[in-house]
Amino acid sequence: MSLTAFIGAMELGLVYSLLAFGTYISFRILKVADLTVDGSFVLGAAASAMLTFEGMPVVGIVAALTLGAIAGVITALLQTKMGIQPILAGILTMTGLYSINLMVMGGKANIPLLNKTNIFTYAENFGGRTYKIIVLTAIITVVFIILNWFFRTLLGLSLRATGDNEDMCRASSINTDSVKVVGFALSNSIVALSGALVAQMQQSADVNMGSGMVVISFASLIIGSVIIKDNNITMGLLSVVIGSIIYRLIIASILTTNFPPSYLKLISAIVVITALSLPNLKRKMEINRMGRGRKYAKNQLS
Repeated sequence: MSLTAFIGAMELGLVYSLLAFGTYISFRILKVADLTVDGSFVLGAAASAMLTFEGMPVVGIVAALTLGAIAGVITALLQTKMGIQPILAGILTMTGLYSINLMVMGGKANIPLLNKTNIFTYAENFGGRTYKIIVLTAIITVVFIILNWFFRTLLGLSLRATGDNEDMCRASSINTDSVKVVGFALSNSIVALSGALVAQMQQSADVNMGSGMVVISFASLIIGSVIIKDNNITMGLLSVVIGSIIYRLIIASILTTNFPPSYLKLISAIVVITALSLPNLKRKMEINRMGRGRKYAKNQLS
């Protein structure tokens, strides 16, 4: 792998770790596979691209955070107030966001940002391409610190408890519906931030750029959890960043070969399937081994 490819993989790994942060909140904390992220990622990118095109890249980041939070609130309300199943609620919001994203982008499927000033332009002009990594690292560090602090507050602990045992939380007079709204809003806000940064870093936004984001984020989560056991919230968040970077390095390594790039999403899906099914397979193998052991002991006694 060349140095340029390595730096590019590091940049993508860092920016997509924010996407994985959002998925971590919904999947690991709330125990819900939220499919809204495919739409909220593009929503953040669209808002960021339109405002960056008008010369307001920082405002674009703030708008992405706000709109992503609104998308998360809609998904949460569909679940808590409308009684719609979590996965279906995410699909419905994601589907509706496709049209909304087109509206945000002025009816255009693609917004080019070539020669437009963005938050990375200053860093790149100041000290070269590696300063992109410094900017991304600074942003991720801030998000990491905020999330690590938040999940130790009363509201954050209530959010974690709701994911672990919602019935017990209700018995303890915790408004789990409100807690879920906060959780999904926070999750999709960070996902939209990731989309906003990707749009500015790649200098374009496309209405279809969110396809497969759920699988990518799951792959990052699972790779990270294999390397670092998330026994606490700090290690869990750290594993997300490491998993995202390693995933991107793997993809970059594959791209340096003659492997068809069109198979990358298939590889991501296989990684997720393998990692999710391994614990169950190991448990079944252990049960079968114990069963054979008991049968052998019984035969020996007889």
